[in-house]
Amino acid sequence: MSLRDNLEFSGFNVETAENGAKAIDKLTAGLKPDLIITDINMPNMDGIELIKTVRTLPGFRFVPILTLTTEANQDKREEGKHAGATGWLVKPIKIVDLLKIIKQVLPGV
Repeated sequence: MSLRDNLEFSGFNVETAENGAKAIDKLTAGLKPDLIITDINMPNMDGIELIKTVRTLPGFRFVPILTLTTEANQDKREEGKHAGATGWLVKPIKIVDLLKIIKQVLPGV
């Protein structure tokens, strides 16, 4: 099952974008997510640039941003943290573990 399917099955409304640039387009067009989950390695705008850009948008300073990536390098993690990532998760991750983390960053979910 895909991440989207698992999250929807768990009761979340999910909106996707195929890369960081398209995600920014959706956000600037009015999408207001409670949480953003991004990969790091994407075409057109990678996840680090996405995080940096999201953090500059009005109303997105405190929206949790989780990275879900194959990148386990500590330097990349630090780069993500400095860009404004809330958490760094390395694939593969069990959906039950992801849901626990989502509940930590979104109290009341």
